[in-house]
Amino acid sequence: AGCKGAQLVSQGVTGGTPGDRDLFSNLLGTVYRRGNLNFTCDGNSVISPVGNRVTVFDLKNNKSNTLPLTTRYNVKCVGLSPDGRLAIIVDEGGNALLVSLVCRSVLHRFHFKGSVHSVSFSPDGRKFVITKGNIAQMYHAPGRKREFNAFVLDKTYFGPYDETTHIDWTDDSRCFAVGSKDMSTWVFGAERWDNLIYYALGGHKDAIVACFFESNSLDAESPHGLEGRPAAEERAGGEGGEEEEEEEAEQETTIRGKATPASEEQQGKVKYSRLAKYFFNKEGDFNNLTAAAYHKKIHLLVTGFASGIFHLHELPEFNLIHSLSISDQRIESVAINSSGDWIALGCSGLGQLLVWEWQSESYVLKQQGHFNSMVSLAYSPDGQYIVTGGDDGKVKVWNTLSGFCFITFTEHSSGVTGVTFTATGYVIVTSSMDGTVRAFDLHRYRNFRTFTSPRPTQFSCVAVDSSGEIVCAGAQDSFEIFIWSMQTGRLLEVLSGHEGPISGLCFNPMKSILASASWDKTVRLWDMVDSWRTTETLALTSDALAVTYRPDGAELAVATLNSQITFWDPENAVQTGSIEGRHDLKTGRKELDKITAKHSAKGKAFTTLCYSADGQSVLAGGMSKFVCIYHVKEQILRKKFEISCNLSLDAMEEFLNRRKMTEFGNLALIDQDAGEENGVAIPLPGVRKGDMSSRHFKPEIRVTSLRFSPTGRCWAATTTEGLLIYSLDTQMLFDPFELDTSVTPGRIRVALRQKDFTRAILMAVRLNEKLLLQETLEAVPWDEIDVISSSLPELYVEKVLEFLASSFEVSRHLEFYLIWTQKLLMDAWTEAEVQLLSAEGSLLSRAGKLLPAVQFLQKSIQRHLDDVSKLCDWNRYNIQYALAVSKQRGMKRPSEPLGSEEEADVSDEEDSLHLLGGGHGDGDNGDRLLV
Repeated sequence: AGCKGAQLVSQGVTGGTPGDRDLFSNLLGTVYRRGNLNFTCDGNSVISPVGNRVTVFDLKNNKSNTLPLTTRYNVKCVGLSPDGRLAIIVDEGGNALLVSLVCRSVLHRFHFKGSVHSVSFSPDGRKFVITKGNIAQMYHAPGRKREFNAFVLDKTYFGPYDETTHIDWTDDSRCFAVGSKDMSTWVFGAERWDNLIYYALGGHKDAIVACFFESNSLDAESPHGLEGRPAAEERAGGEGGEEEEEEEAEQETTIRGKATPASEEQQGKVKYSRLAKYFFNKEGDFNNLTAAAYHKKIHLLVTGFASGIFHLHELPEFNLIHSLSISDQRIESVAINSSGDWIALGCSGLGQLLVWEWQSESYVLKQQGHFNSMVSLAYSPDGQYIVTGGDDGKVKVWNTLSGFCFITFTEHSSGVTGVTFTATGYVIVTSSMDGTVRAFDLHRYRNFRTFTSPRPTQFSCVAVDSSGEIVCAGAQDSFEIFIWSMQTGRLLEVLSGHEGPISGLCFNPMKSILASASWDKTVRLWDMVDSWRTTETLALTSDALAVTYRPDGAELAVATLNSQITFWDPENAVQTGSIEGRHDLKTGRKELDKITAKHSAKGKAFTTLCYSADGQSVLAGGMSKFVCIYHVKEQILRKKFEISCNLSLDAMEEFLNRRKMTEFGNLALIDQDAGEENGVAIPLPGVRKGDMSSRHFKPEIRVTSLRFSPTGRCWAATTTEGLLIYSLDTQMLFDPFELDTSVTPGRIRVALRQKDFTRAILMAVRLNEKLLLQETLEAVPWDEIDVISSSLPELYVEKVLEFLASSFEVSRHLEFYLIWTQKLLMDAWTEAEVQLLSAEGSLLSRAGKLLPAVQFLQKSIQRHLDDVSKLCDWNRYNIQYALAVSKQRGMKRPSEPLGSEEEADVSDEEDSLHLLGGGHGDGDNGDRLLV
């Protein structure tokens, strides 16, 4: 299966239209797909390939960050330079990217003209080696000085007869070893040696998985005074479950070695002899070895097997430290950090990434994406969390700040079809094909309500009203809508009337009216107050696939099977506009399609819709690699987002590749990976061994669900590719607001020096440069904030609130910005009361624009509250404990309690108040001072 996830896109802070200036920022939902894992130099971050992107997991700060770059195919291997500044990323097609991890950009592109299995930098960073086919190629590594060509081929090494699999360097960068599938390990000299050109090591009975040099055991001197450093000790692990050690004998002369030297010429050459031979499978449980890593300083060997078990051994005695089973899927990659404390393990079958601290035997990181594709998602009311549901029946909740999944619910026994949050943000309601609708509590992380229908039915969608008391779900087979009470869990009503499967449900945000879309070419509006009577029936020209309300509830958008988006006035049941989106979908042609992409597009349509937070734009996605953003009023295409350029997915190109068309048919029908380790094994006729149902397929690119963040700054889309985040690069953006020639940075600073803070803030907001606005706000004395905030015009208050919300995420001046926020909100509330009394209501008319800024503010403050409240609680408990200990010092514990628990609590509170207040009283001042 391909990468799964959901995609996030952020809008600019500075009043731009949603989606007009969005750049890639992060990837959630998928943590590992295939390829090799790497630790950074400090050992605090893991670099994981995810599809055709690369994600960096910061284990110290608990954050994930995806590099803003893509390869043409899925990433196969990643090589890091010793200083951690550069990385070489190679995909399945042999395309390589030279990436700077410091500035997170692509420095050079190169094509190796073949599939590359592994890449490794030398310890001194001057060279790197790639294994391709049965050869190894050494290149000059790019340095810090400018070069005409970043990749210069130095040498090509031949020797193995089958594909090469692994590379390891000596500590002095003068030799490297290459493992091969022909059961041999080859030691090559990276420099010109008299006594070593190459040396082949045999003795294994299966393909070499990995080979390693020992640390600091390569120094040797010959009697002639010439210093040579060939491989002194080398380890090779084989899939057959063997592990070997070889150590060099003495070399006496420096004679140029040959490929097949005669017996009289073997004196003076580098020579290896086997020290020991060990077996992994001692109990007879024959598991294939799939991955291995070795830490040279602490002599720790980590091996992963096809059954999901990994072993830790101490060399050279081969003592088993411990073994653990992490899953039932094969371990694809193993890595050890620089200190040797943390071990990273990747399982491609489950999309699982684990970081294990072997000394304390605990998980540092344990993340897993959806096994099958995500089909639905929802934002929490404050925009801090995203909940996703997948075909695997799992419900996962993701933190948008850290990028990690922090809870997974597995109660559903079939695919999840719909997810939503209640208005409080602490309850998740999900619908599933297993015939249940479940409610989950985010306080205790449990399933506290399960709603079912009288007759078993499959639910295709779910909706919750604004109060959180009414839960609705649409049936796919009985064409009915079921209504439950959240408090009692009882079925309240069954709404009949549709003549086809229910495809979508949506509550009006402002009224108790439910809109239901169905395949019977109608959208029905049900009034909850009027006993769920059908108030209106909107007749459509084709089957309805999705329905959504505008945030203010004054407009309804419906996506239909003929690729149209129609807009309706729900009060008068009148169509106000339509958009034809068939040409904007621009679907691709799958490899097995008999018809062209142009003709197949006639059967494709938008399957998901979502309004932006301000209601001016609508997002649409479907069976295509594009997400379209339309302007509702103008009914024009504003922007198209290409969610992926990964050619490892199907239906990515409009035309078939003619190189794959032969006289015998399409080469895509033949499994090209049959001979690879992950490919499908084609058995001989009559053979019944192996998995007869194994297939190799390319997942099709599609968008399954779209949601806009309540903060108005991001939108999310569950796609085949992953959970991608796009955000605005605010540092490089100049987006002024009502600018004229009198507004300059110099005049703003002059106004600050003259203590004219109000005029300086107004000019800084109009210039709209973040650093200048920050400098202006922080120059205001805290005791003058009240006066200045009340003098700001209403339009500028909104802009300053947006800036404060974004500043809370990065600034350390927490109390100062909280004072600004409190004064601005109090002034806005007072002004709103005045306008309500004077019947102007202009602020209420702009509530739709102000609400996203306030919700973004709430999200930022809530994050600080969560962090600071834990610290304050911990400090308060410590102070109370210290006070209790100081009171009992020198006192004998009485046999009977002195008073009730309430009295003790009261006395503790009084003591804590005295301590925080500076300590009044005579008797216990010394104790408090000592504490």
